[in-house]
This record gives sequence, structure tokens and C-alpha cells, in this order.
Amino acid sequence: MSRLIVVSNRVSMPSPDGSQGGLAVALQAALRESGGLWFGWSGREVEEFNGSVSFEESDGVRSAVVDLEPQDVEEYYNGFANRTLWPLFHYRIDIAKYNRSFGSGYERVNKRFAEPLHVMIEPEDTIWINDYHLIPMASLLREHGIKNKIGFFLHTPWPPTRLLVSLPHHERLVRSMFGYDVVGFQTGEWLESFRHYCENELGGTIDGDYITVDGQRLRAVVCPIGIDFKNFIDSSETDLAHQLAERMRVSLRQLTMIVGVDRLDYSKGLQERLVSFEHLLNAYPDLHRSVVLVQVAPPSRGEVEQYRHVREELNELAGRINGMFAEVDWTPIRYVNRGYRREELTALYRAARVGLVTPLRDGMNLVAKEYIAAQDPEDPGVLVLSRFAGAAAQMQDALLVNPYAPEEVAEAIQTALKMPLAERKARFQTLREGVEKEDVHWWREKFVNMIEETETIR
Repeated sequence: MSRLIVVSNRVSMPSPDGSQGGLAVALQAALRESGGLWFGWSGREVEEFNGSVSFEESDGVRSAVVDLEPQDVEEYYNGFANRTLWPLFHYRIDIAKYNRSFGSGYERVNKRFAEPLHVMIEPEDTIWINDYHLIPMASLLREHGIKNKIGFFLHTPWPPTRLLVSLPHHERLVRSMFGYDVVGFQTGEWLESFRHYCENELGGTIDGDYITVDGQRLRAVVCPIGIDFKNFIDSSETDLAHQLAERMRVSLRQLTMIVGVDRLDYSKGLQERLVSFEHLLNAYPDLHRSVVLVQVAPPSRGEVEQYRHVREELNELAGRINGMFAEVDWTPIRYVNRGYRREELTALYRAARVGLVTPLRDGMNLVAKEYIAAQDPEDPGVLVLSRFAGAAAQMQDALLVNPYAPEEVAEAIQTALKMPLAERKARFQTLREGVEKEDVHWWREKFVNMIEETETIR
């Protein structure tokens, strides 16, 4: 059996408190099975990069990490990854920053990863690179003589050609992807955008799953990620989950809860969501004193200016809406800037009659799947889901909405609140079957098998 080498910006080792996400758990399981290795950045900064690698083993999982200089972090991570590629890939070219130092830092750090990594790779290893931070990695490993099968999975959307061409040196970036044998996308939409670019900008040819450009060929596929369904269900039965559920029951009294759980990011449509909730309260005054929106939004990337703006705008919006509608014994929005453990989230989801997942653009969105997994089959809530989330392709029995249209979102919330039990159960059952069947372990096994079975022409 070949080893699996997983490469990502950050390495996630097994956690004693079990607080990790499903992606980390699935990859760790694969690494244990194959005796593999997880390689990436340590998260630490050093005064001067020296290329040294630190090794660790925990619960049968081996990792190898490198430290980066502050300039590397600023240009590669805060710069090109999060100020250039992230907004561009989420269709926000209006806030994407194109700085020459960002691009050079991105290429420099990818080379700094490839240099120590290539000497660790054995001839039979299967290599799996993850996400937009490391797009050129395969081409750099090929320059070091690596001929192994290498797959790449993009966890974000892939933008339409008309947006991608705004990126300086876009052609060089995409051509570097032809060092991979397999490139995976979350949805057919992102795959089609990639194929369109390769055909129209690079003169490539399409033959089934395969794309060929100037004699180089890769296989481009759809393989949507899921959640760790069984682990998520087990989390809902812990003492911590039951304690929080009881606290929620006491706190809510007779209120019906609508819940949103999102990282604080402009792609999540949080401002638009609060405006939609304001429309709901204006359009349906009978809901006053009977509903509450609980919005959990832990901060992230605070060093990036746009994220600070999002937080400021949300604070202002939540305050304005609460000031307009609140009464002495009722506050319509509970806005929380902190994260919660999985056990706590299961209780939060289960207590909510409506799960409000309305990103403006999202590669997948696992909160939508977590919300469904957490529901009581005998009295399930209703998922209101943005049609621009990757999850919408798999979750057609949710109430799909346009997050840019506040009246439409408000009407969908009202529909969800008034939906009869029989319809709620029917929608839930179909959604749950999909979430359970196509979980994170299904995704991992399917994608790794695709890498291993794909014929290479190298």
C-alpha cells in the first residue's frame, strides 16, 4: 500500500479534546491507514528562514512542518492568498489587491515548501495538495524530478474566466496546475469555469474528464466534500451538548430560534442576512416577541482590513436593528463574536427551527450539512440556503434563496417558520440521507482513489 502525503498551508494534528473539524479527522484517518505524512507551515514565525523541518507524531499521525519569516507570512498568506486569491475566487475583484510583492512572496513560499518536501517523497507515495495557498506546488515538485501521482483539491469556488483574467500572470498560475494528475472541485459550476478558462485562454482541448494544454494533461473532476456525519451525531449526545441544550431552552423560553453560524468573512453575506431579518420583522409584525436570530460569527484574519470593516458593519447593523425593534423583555438579534466546540454547535443547531445559511459565494459550506445532521428526526428544523453556496447543488430540498434579495430571504424564513411538520420531515429525510451517504470519509476515499487510478502521461 502506498503512503499518502497530504500537503496544506497548515497542519492539523489529532487533538486530545476532539475539537477538530471533520476534514482534519478524515485526513488523519487516511494518514494512519497508509503510514503517511502531513506537511505544511507550522504557524510559527522565525527571524530568518533556514529550511529546517520539525517532525511530530501524535496518535499514529506523522507531521512535518516548516517555519516562515514574517515577510513570508505577510506576502504569501496575508497578501496573495487572502488579499488577492480569496476575494478573486469569491467573485470580489473590487476588493482584491494586486501587489507585485504578494505574488513574489507566494511563489517564494511555495518553493520553500517544495524544497524540503521533495526529499521526503518515496517512489510509491500518493501526494495530495490542498487549496489555493499551494496551487503551483505540483509544478515545483516536478522540477525536482518527482514523478509520483499528485492530486489537488480546491476548497473554494473557481471564478469565471472574465474575472480570473483580472489577475496578473493568471496564465502562468493556471499552467502550473498541469503538473497535477487530478484537480478536484466542489461543484460542477466551478469545474465548468475551469474548463472554460483552459479552452478559451490556453487553447486547451477537452476529452471527457481530461484537459490537455500544449501536450500536458490533467483530469478535472467534481468531488464535493462532506462532514464527519457519525462523529457529529455522537457529539450531540455528550454531556456538554445536553447542558447547552438545556441552557438554550431556559434562555429562549417561548421564542423560536433562527440560527446562523459563520466565520466572520465578507463572502458569508452576514450584512445581507441581518438586513433580510430586518425585512422579516417589518413584513411580519406578528413575529415580534416570538422569534430570535442567534448569529455566531467568530472573528478571523483580523490583520486584513476588509475583515475589520465587516466586523464594524455587523456591530452597527445588529445594534441598529435591535434598537429599532427590541423591547424591555425581547431582543431580536443575539450576535456572538466567538467560536464554539462541536458539541455546543450540535445543541445550537438542534434548538433552531430555522438554519440560515446565506453566503454570497461559498465553495461548499459545511454548516448547512451540520445543521441537517443535528436535527431531531421527529421534529426537524428547516434549512434556508443560498443558491450560491456549493452545498446547494446537493441540497435541493432546502429552501434555496438569493441572498442579495432581502425580501426573498425574509419570505423563505417565514415559510420555514410556518411549514407543517409533515413537509419538514419529508425535506429533512431527503437532506439527511445525502449528508450521511456523501460524508467526509466518502469524499476522501473517492478523491484519493481518483488520484491513484488516473493514468499519467509523464
